Amino acid sequence: MSVKTPKKDVYSQKELIINKFKQHKFAVFSFYFLISLYIITTFAEFFSPYPTFERNRDFLYAPPSSIHFFDKSAKFSLLPFVYDLKGKLDIKTFQRNYVENDEKRYHFVFLPKVESYEILFFTLNRKFIGIEEGGQLFFMGTDGLGRDIFSRTLYGTRTSLYVGLVGLFFGLVLGLLFGGISGYYGGSIDNLIQRFIEFIQSLPTLPLWMALATLVPPDWSPIQVYFSISIVLAIIGWTSLARVVRGKLISLREEDYVLAAKVCGARESDIILKHLLPGFSSYLIVHLTLAIPSMILGETSLSFLGLGIRPPAVSLGTLLQDAQNVQTVTMNPWLLFPGMFVILIVLAFNFLGDGIRDAADPYKHH
Repeated sequence: MSVKTPKKDVYSQKELIINKFKQHKFAVFSFYFLISLYIITTFAEFFSPYPTFERNRDFLYAPPSSIHFFDKSAKFSLLPFVYDLKGKLDIKTFQRNYVENDEKRYHFVFLPKVESYEILFFTLNRKFIGIEEGGQLFFMGTDGLGRDIFSRTLYGTRTSLYVGLVGLFFGLVLGLLFGGISGYYGGSIDNLIQRFIEFIQSLPTLPLWMALATLVPPDWSPIQVYFSISIVLAIIGWTSLARVVRGKLISLREEDYVLAAKVCGARESDIILKHLLPGFSSYLIVHLTLAIPSMILGETSLSFLGLGIRPPAVSLGTLLQDAQNVQTVTMNPWLLFPGMFVILIVLAFNFLGDGIRDAADPYKHH
């Protein structure tokens, strides 16, 4: 006879927050989706079928591979396979048309052996997935140089995701610094900082990003450009966080526990960091979660316009440069796949932020 665990009558603050978050199904799904995406893209060299710069000259603008489990005689195969793909040039349109040869097929290979490559601090000689020798596997088709779009999208997503995090870090430092000084000290310092914030927020965001991005020297390495674009995004993104920090500090600085810390002779930096900031840390987490999508969209926009991360470095913005030509996109719509990744990532962060915001106040009923 099974014994039922009695239901708890009293829950801790942490348990209430977790239970409230679990009720937001989209937020929970978004959380696991983003964690999976960060893990997969961090190890993009392992999960991508091809290196990011590998070209297949016989497969320019090849469509996404058709994956089969049944052959033409309806015979089932446990391992998925693709048929041999051949391209023929149409003399009238000068477009390459691809036709499957169902007489020859190539099965998927898991953990295939490849040439050694570096990934973080390790050297590996296997990929997560591949295809039998002689076959081609393009989950999202290829671009005009015959490069696998799926592999490049994994690399590009990694760049865009981490640019968002790096930009967020710089924005967090600036927001906490200026917002903390403004809210804690008040007076003329508060007035000066608030007027400066209002001036920055009055400027149109995209033109300002473009103006700052043009200051990046064209001969800088991809790593230097990467960090400079992160700083450019942070220069604009810190202002809204500073406003939040200021408002919370103003409401908390007269609380009894803060006054008691002052009487005990605590340093002002300790009062802010140890007593005031923990009082609204949940609101900070919500704000930061909702700020990451704007950082990613900013990087994508700048790179799309050629002012952000530049080729040969890969980001979602540089991948979408291939989709600038309407005629090319009409004939090769799979070039828009990186744009779908941008949409999914932004939506996931927004759903996650909504879930954390609701969970941050578990006593509130909607």
